[in-house]
Amino acid sequence: MMTTNLNQESEISTFQTSDQIETTLRVQTEVLKSIHDFLYRKSLIQLMPVILSPITDPLCHPVYNTQIDYLGQKFQLTKSMIFHKQIAIATLDVNGIYIMSPNIRLELSDLKCSGKHLTEFTQLDIELKGATAREFMSLTEELMIHIFRRVEKFCHDEFPDIKVPRKPFSIYNSWDLREEYGNEFGSEISSLEDDLFWITDFEREFYDKEDPDRKGHYINYDLYYPEGFGEALSGGERDYEYETLVRKIKERNQDCNHFEPYLRFAKQGKLVPSAGGGLGIERLIRFLTKKKHIREISLFPKVPGEKIEF
Repeated sequence: MMTTNLNQESEISTFQTSDQIETTLRVQTEVLKSIHDFLYRKSLIQLMPVILSPITDPLCHPVYNTQIDYLGQKFQLTKSMIFHKQIAIATLDVNGIYIMSPNIRLELSDLKCSGKHLTEFTQLDIELKGATAREFMSLTEELMIHIFRRVEKFCHDEFPDIKVPRKPFSIYNSWDLREEYGNEFGSEISSLEDDLFWITDFEREFYDKEDPDRKGHYINYDLYYPEGFGEALSGGERDYEYETLVRKIKERNQDCNHFEPYLRFAKQGKLVPSAGGGLGIERLIRFLTKKKHIREISLFPKVPGEKIEF
């Protein structure tokens, strides 16, 4: 596993004292309860997370390698459970699944000051069998409204300014935003909006479904927070046919051998249409509590480029 050297001038992750963190953790507790209650009522089945696997999300941005050699087999720490979600939803006789999934992403140190990146975080991963992008987006909007209402009700004294989102959320296309705001369109539009909103059609990982009528366009989406807090959730409909997945892997100059168990499953025709996404829990808590940096919402923060104390 590759590591970086931190010089003595590197900022040390601050260990939060009890009076600094307790109110934030109360918000986190209400958020987690509301998520479980909502998804239970929607009849989604909870799976336990996968921490170690031969395959994990390749991501569309650089991170340090997390490969581990163990008893003659190579494993990676989970960056996201995208492949496991697709296999699970195809294998189980259920309409939807969710996981509170710990993710390890050893981001580059230049993200230290972003305010929203951690090398270790928890993601609410959801996958819906046979769902369209719009159906998943609608479920997510209902979930976010449910979360915000509960936090507003039970944490009002500590955080009286929580604003419950309004449905439906606004939807923007990434191509239109890039033309108007440039490559940093996500940050720009997030600073201008005053409610949660969607951005659609990103060119990224091979598993996001390509629009069959418009090559180079994708049936995917990101949920964004307003007030400059940035991305909340990333997801999309999934490509699931073997030939399509192999073509897209090669188009991205990736090695099919890195995804062999997943591709074998697809080649056997066992994958099915689905849509899903991953919601960062720590980013959600940061937005609800309006913290300047994401390190402020964690008792044991692990920020890229900072010395890890615990």
